[in-house]
Amino acid sequence: MAKCTIRYWAAAKEAAGTAEERVEAQTLGDALDAACRLHPDDRFQRVLGASSLLVDERPVGRRPHREVPVTDGTVIEVLPPFAGG
Repeated sequence: MAKCTIRYWAAAKEAAGTAEERVEAQTLGDALDAACRLHPDDRFQRVLGASSLLVDERPVGRRPHREVPVTDGTVIEVLPPFAGG
């Protein structure tokens, strides 16, 4: 299992109650599962489901999360939709 960092921005940071945390995972899907175990409340789940994800500064897009590998030092960024104009 790789040790990776999940960084939360805006509403995701508020829902998680932290700016970042470390998890162990083999894929992005594993990392998100670990985050959901740490934050089992509905609000976090909703924000996470509506967020865009970056893995090492690259957009995940529509790729299946279980097919996106992570390695030691990978940084996952959770970017919720931003309001404003």
